[in-house]
Amino acid sequence: MRYTEDLIEEVRARNDIVDVISGYVKLTRKGSNYFGLCPFHNEKSPSFSVSPGKQMYYCFGCGAGGNVYTFLMEYENFTFQEALKSLADRAGIQLPEAELSEEERRERDVRGEILKMNKLAAKYYYYQLRTQNGKAGYAYLKKRELSEETIRKFGLGYSTKYRDDLYRYLKKQGFSDELLRQSGLITADEKNGIYDKFWNRVMFPIMDVNNRVIGFGGRVMGDAKPKYLNSPETKAFDKSRNLYGLNFARLARKPQMIICEGYMDVIALHQAGFTQAVASLGTALTTQQAMLLKRYTDKVLLTYDSDEAGVKAALRAIPLLKEAGISVRVINMRPYKDPDEFIKNLGAEEFQKRMDEAENSFLYELSTLEKKYDLKDPEGKTAFQTEAAGKLLEFPEEMERNNYIEAVAEKYHMGYENLKRRVNELGNRGYVPQKKEASPERREKAREKEDGMRTSQRLLLTWLLEKPSVYPQIEEYITPEDFTEELYRKIADMLFEQLRMGEVNPARIISRFAEPEEQKEAAALFNARIHPIEKKEEQEKAVLETVLRVKKNSLDVWAKQLDVTDISGFQRLIQARGELQKLEKLHISVD
Repeated sequence: MRYTEDLIEEVRARNDIVDVISGYVKLTRKGSNYFGLCPFHNEKSPSFSVSPGKQMYYCFGCGAGGNVYTFLMEYENFTFQEALKSLADRAGIQLPEAELSEEERRERDVRGEILKMNKLAAKYYYYQLRTQNGKAGYAYLKKRELSEETIRKFGLGYSTKYRDDLYRYLKKQGFSDELLRQSGLITADEKNGIYDKFWNRVMFPIMDVNNRVIGFGGRVMGDAKPKYLNSPETKAFDKSRNLYGLNFARLARKPQMIICEGYMDVIALHQAGFTQAVASLGTALTTQQAMLLKRYTDKVLLTYDSDEAGVKAALRAIPLLKEAGISVRVINMRPYKDPDEFIKNLGAEEFQKRMDEAENSFLYELSTLEKKYDLKDPEGKTAFQTEAAGKLLEFPEEMERNNYIEAVAEKYHMGYENLKRRVNELGNRGYVPQKKEASPERREKAREKEDGMRTSQRLLLTWLLEKPSVYPQIEEYITPEDFTEELYRKIADMLFEQLRMGEVNPARIISRFAEPEEQKEAAALFNARIHPIEKKEEQEKAVLETVLRVKKNSLDVWAKQLDVTDISGFQRLIQARGELQKLEKLHISVD
């Protein structure tokens, strides 16, 4: 059920964020804000800030942030509706009764039927593995050195060579063709009619954290393509929000979780005693999967394949996990490709040693980055040092950043003070490290420029929130349309309206977004770390430079989108560029 924005705001306003979060986190007042240890990642020094003025929280360590709704959704794993009801009950507000629509009721029923079919299919595949029809699959699993206990634990099975075996079985159980198609277990086309999605494959049931079978993965017998095939998205299966093996790993009670690339790696690790292993489902790790992991751990070890593809996958996963508030280390499996191969050759004890010696993820990223540059060449060395300095800005907490500056300076012989000075210079300019490719293309350069503009737009929104007096000085030059990121444009539109009304309320802006990830990003916008600038003149210069970058980029985007026949459009653009010269001479006061 959709509730009105006024009701959502009333519930939020009657639940002071400091009072709510104090029930979960011990908070201590420091200045105008409250601080405590972040509940979303493991830390020893408080970096979790709660602002009674903004009615927001933000962790400068892991980036978690939002309003009182976001907090309950993240901490209690509530849906928005559940968070709203909890806070309404707390404030003594009666919510209107929610009724399921016909469509919502139908979707719930379809999901239930799909789960029934998946359970039956898993039993059917498990049975077939031990028949004459499943001989090839059983031999494959034995060749991979899996025990009977492991096969049983993971419910491994086999889909036979007959292309309609499962279809005929499920039809006998009374399921309609339409439901079978929606389950993802059956495929239909004009050429082949109705047939099984999986056939002649070893089957890996995929279970959610409640041990319900939500989908399947299948490994083909022979050389057919694709080698691995996964269930399509269904009402019961969203691969971006689930992890293979998590139903077991969440109960392992180990100090960290291990992320692998494939089913067999997870199974091999569990069999060797590393029951905290999970894997993404045929795709790169997603933000939703990182947040799912965060519910159960704040430490992760990556064991992606040691080849080029595995390194790229690790580099994509590290920032997602860090954003979720998870500490990441990377296991070196060389000379072997993956955990399964490693354990077969060197055993569990040696794998445990590699776990203990796992590399800090930031230093792993730097060592990977280092390979792209010729450090014997002065130009290459300078470019690497600049990018390394830029990457050090990922650490918002000064003490942690200084510790990493010290480690990097020592490892790469840069000089601590020189590197620290370079880091601060880049931070004040809103620098975003560029990713240098071996063969750079224009598309990559355009993407890098876009990343830099995102940072500038984010900084400008933060400046306006921290220094509302800046807005009247720039409102004739900057509009929400100058923010080229859609989310930033929406936020700017709401913030500018509040600034005009003289009632800045960032918590209300966050409530306007339904998705937790959008809420988190909005919170990050309002808490972007502005590196301390002591002199007022330098602050004013930094604000003006940020405004100019945003405006110039807006005009560049406008110019690219103009039709060559739009004469009046070009005239307006020329006029706008003329106004830019006035902006360049503007003096902005931050009093």
